[in-house]
Amino acid sequence: MKRILALIALAGCTAAEPPLPPQLEDTCGAAAFADLIGQDATALERTLVLGPVRLIRPGDVVTMDFRPDRVNFKINDTETIQSIDCG
Repeated sequence: MKRILALIALAGCTAAEPPLPPQLEDTCGAAAFADLIGQDATALERTLVLGPVRLIRPGDVVTMDFRPDRVNFKINDTETIQSIDCG
């Protein structure tokens, strides 16, 4: 019984994820790539993106660092570009 209580108490000690800063403006130029949303991810091979870029697919592990100059391309499980944002 003491072990169960200790595990319950320990479970409450997990760190909460820090909130991301609100994205109020297009700091990375993501709007310039809005026409790629809905296209196959291979469309990125024909697109010149200057600066930091991150492709995020379902199940990918990504860092929680926020870089306002980085363009994030979120790819869904059908290899289609789902969304584009900064961070």
